[in-house]
Amino acid sequence: MEKVDKRDLIGNEGMVLLDTFRRLNRRGAVAHLLKLIKKTHPADVAWVFRHLNPAERKAVFNIIAQTDLVGGFLSELDQSIMLDLVQDLTPQFMATIITEIPPDDGADLLEALPEDLADQIRKLMMKEDREEVEELLQYHPETAGGLMSPDFMALDEDLSVEEAIKKVQERSEEKEMVFYLYITHGEDQLSGVVSLRELLMHPPYRPLRNIMNPNVISVSTDTDQEEVAHVISQYNILAVPVVDTTYTVVGIVTVDDIIDVIREEATEDFLQMAGAGKDREILLKSTVDNALTRAPWLFASWIGGVLAMVIISSFEHELQKVLALAAFIPIVMGMGGNIATQSSTIVIRGIATGRVNMRELTKVIFKEMRVGIILGAVYGLFLGILAFFGYSGTPNLGLVVGLSVFFAMTLAATVGTSVPLILKRLDIDAAVATGPFVTTAIDILGVLGYFLIAKALLNL
Repeated sequence: MEKVDKRDLIGNEGMVLLDTFRRLNRRGAVAHLLKLIKKTHPADVAWVFRHLNPAERKAVFNIIAQTDLVGGFLSELDQSIMLDLVQDLTPQFMATIITEIPPDDGADLLEALPEDLADQIRKLMMKEDREEVEELLQYHPETAGGLMSPDFMALDEDLSVEEAIKKVQERSEEKEMVFYLYITHGEDQLSGVVSLRELLMHPPYRPLRNIMNPNVISVSTDTDQEEVAHVISQYNILAVPVVDTTYTVVGIVTVDDIIDVIREEATEDFLQMAGAGKDREILLKSTVDNALTRAPWLFASWIGGVLAMVIISSFEHELQKVLALAAFIPIVMGMGGNIATQSSTIVIRGIATGRVNMRELTKVIFKEMRVGIILGAVYGLFLGILAFFGYSGTPNLGLVVGLSVFFAMTLAATVGTSVPLILKRLDIDAAVATGPFVTTAIDILGVLGYFLIAKALLNL
């Protein structure tokens, strides 16, 4: 079964389907529920499952398990829900399911299962099916080798157009993405590609080597999934061939798999940037597990708050002299933290989409610094004027506040840009730099700078 992008049902369509599943389950209307399941796409049934309670999931899954849709359904589920459902299934039944779905989906299922259960299942599979799945399992799941499907259409370059069309007619049903026909020579070495449309436009006697495009775009088995996604989006292709060290084509990665990768990577980045870990299924975790996942990241904010408190306390004498200084602490810290988050987010997305040239780091940093200078000057001026007229009894307070906001925003834009770029250069995930880490550092530096400027200009 061809895998499609998992989507979220929205509005009345999803709620009506969910209510119907629940109502039929409460009534014990197994026959009607079975009809509904067969009419509903597995991805939509998986969406419904996300909103059912454990008892409802078990009852409905017992019905799905009696159909030939069970394999496609399991491959669409969130991993945590899938693991709960299959724990009561026998290894023999799981082996049958994995045999009936595409090898790449079967490898993903085995990868998610406990190792001892996965070993039992593999032993019960037919030799040919087992070898096909194990071939995929040898690769890291987040590389092209782990994503690829071995069911692709490859044709020898010596074939004529007529012979190639016959082979496509004979074998296309069991292959993925036959819009592209990969041309090989020798020991299945990749030599070119031709589209199905182009194949049909040439006379039947012409050999494939004369009509193929020899400049075929490919990736290797160990190419990271983010780079594969970049290649497919960069060149607007529906699939990309995967080759090994000898340039032998061993599979293809299709655009539907890449859609999942893009969603997963973006979700991980957003979660890390917000300081909520990187577990994409955090909403499905229990309250305790959810809290434990987020606690370490919040600890950085807590430490930052304590340090800011220590800094403010150390300037207690100055605060007593000019109480108005306390009124502007939140805005100085807030403006710095906000622009730092903006800069980090822009840079991280730029890195992910290839729009940031890692060989011109200083150019990127100085550009964001100039943005920080402009915005810092504007908002520093506004706040300085407000402080000047609002607290006219304190000379130079407007200048102190204005310079502090200018300093905080300029520094924040520079640091917010630099840290992700430096981490990327060190081959560390840049997303971990944002959220609590950058904003907390800017809060501390901002409030420290604020009091130092105040002490110098107000003669405290």
